[in-house]
Amino acid sequence: MKMIDVLLGRRLANREQGEQKIGWAAGVPAMGLDGLGSSSYGPEAALTILIPLGAISLAWIGWVIAPIVALLVILYFSYRQTILAYPSNGGAYTVAKENLGPMASLLAAAALMIDYVLNVAVGISAGVGALTSSVPSLQPWTLELCLGILVVVAAANLRGTREAGWLFALPTYLFLASFLGLIAWGVFQIISTAGHPPPLVAPPPLKPAAEAVSLWLLMRAFAAGCTAMTGVEAVSNGVGAFREPVVKEAHWTLTVICAALGLLLAGIATVAHFYGLGAMDQTQPGYQSVLSQLVGAIAGRGVVYYVAMGSVLTILCLSANTSFVGFPRICRLVALDDYLPRAFAVADRRLVFSVGVTFLTITAGCLLVVFGGITDHLIPLFAIGAFLTFTVSQVGMVVHWRRRGGRNTARLAINAVGAATTIVGLLVIAAAKFMEGAWIVIVAVPATIAVLLAIRRYYDRLGRDLSPASGFTLEDVDRPTVLVAYDERNRMTDRAISFALTLSPDVVAVHLLRLTSPEQEEDLAARRDAFERDIAGPVAARGLVPPRLVQIPAPYREIEGPVLDLVERIDEATPGRAVAILIPELALDRWWERLLHSRRAQRLRAALVAHGGTRLMVITAPWQRGL
Repeated sequence: MKMIDVLLGRRLANREQGEQKIGWAAGVPAMGLDGLGSSSYGPEAALTILIPLGAISLAWIGWVIAPIVALLVILYFSYRQTILAYPSNGGAYTVAKENLGPMASLLAAAALMIDYVLNVAVGISAGVGALTSSVPSLQPWTLELCLGILVVVAAANLRGTREAGWLFALPTYLFLASFLGLIAWGVFQIISTAGHPPPLVAPPPLKPAAEAVSLWLLMRAFAAGCTAMTGVEAVSNGVGAFREPVVKEAHWTLTVICAALGLLLAGIATVAHFYGLGAMDQTQPGYQSVLSQLVGAIAGRGVVYYVAMGSVLTILCLSANTSFVGFPRICRLVALDDYLPRAFAVADRRLVFSVGVTFLTITAGCLLVVFGGITDHLIPLFAIGAFLTFTVSQVGMVVHWRRRGGRNTARLAINAVGAATTIVGLLVIAAAKFMEGAWIVIVAVPATIAVLLAIRRYYDRLGRDLSPASGFTLEDVDRPTVLVAYDERNRMTDRAISFALTLSPDVVAVHLLRLTSPEQEEDLAARRDAFERDIAGPVAARGLVPPRLVQIPAPYREIEGPVLDLVERIDEATPGRAVAILIPELALDRWWERLLHSRRAQRLRAALVAHGGTRLMVITAPWQRGL
């Protein structure tokens, strides 16, 4: 078995594509890890903004999280409508393209792609932050751990969505069971102690207030907390991954994700308020995440703590899986419209769009390196892309229901409310985060659109250049002059010349002279005599026009220039007649064999294709050993 089969699994046939579809049980871990995992860093990001309020911040965290949960409810009902209307693919790109036009669809695509990249970086960095909370000695290795986890998640997704979903199912449901159970127990303790629960492990004391409460501060906290909303659109973007009945499976997946996320956000805010849990600086020694403090306060630092924190670490690190499911799919749709390189739309040996997976891995890795794998450094960039996508999608759905008319008033109203609230949320987030780094995303979105448009213009020009000017004609049917790259006689060159003689009677073997010392004259004469005796003679004896040997100097030891000069001279001597160059090439099966051979054939072929002109044909004659 080949190593690639061990790492990525066996090659899948097209007919097996249906077997790769998933149900809601696998859909929750495949598409919900982003949303569920963001429950850990969303409330913490809000509490981080409220740090200047000291202990007073706990009285305001509920007022910050409440509108986020309300917005989550609105988005849940809105995206149910989107899935119902677009059961094949309800992503913002498709909705915007069909209802708002191409520029709106590019806006959605650019925002979504940027958000997916940021989600990978933020999710993994938050997971490593949870790890270093539990094992502080690992803090100096933060970046290395982030990059290692990124590679593991990418490799899992190269095996396919179905396998990645089931692979991540256990940690996902362990996380939900652990924290929903802990929060339920914490709420019970709060009620039974009349709002004064004694923490088993006391959280670090909060500092005195350094500034007063202001609307601007609360807006910034809301904007930071909205990072918990980033995975809600993943189900509508990945509808095509579900098995039949598609709408039912997608609705169940969306319901479980949104319900669990809402309970987690509300529960974390409640427990943080009554247990006195505040945010800490991740870059400082002794850092404890809010969830680490929460588990310690409710369950202590025993087995439950390490099981729960292990599930946090796993789900956060694997929350990047949501992007690895959605990013290649959105890139495929954009590539099918010629706004991205067409390789993004090609499925690989595992029916995975591996170019998208690879691109996402590289870009997210670069972000982690630039920002040192620190979550707080990445959070200001987050959520703008998601809310921009929410807004475009909801506005597109309003237009969709208006066009449908009839009995769709209620559905239109749901998406209209979704559009209005996401627009408000987007404006608040953009204003609150602008100076903290969000301007980078605001600049990156139009820059990405410009790149997409440039790619489309290239494909449009290529299409115009390749389109036939008139009907098919047979005016130019003269056989071409065939040049055969010839170094020395062997089985490979014999076969190439034999094939060339079937194409045209005018065959020229081209031998390049790399050295011009007088001592070589005898060798060159002997080579010419051998060519006439061993090749030209037998061909003439068969009654065919024998090939000629042309020896041309290559004073700079490069082969491309002299061959192109020869082609130009032939063009002048036989105007209107095509020239074909046949390049014998040894087929190399193993990677180490490529180290033992030069790349002369590849360089010559590339130069001829790039500079040979419209009348030049380039033919490769591969030789397999053992023939």
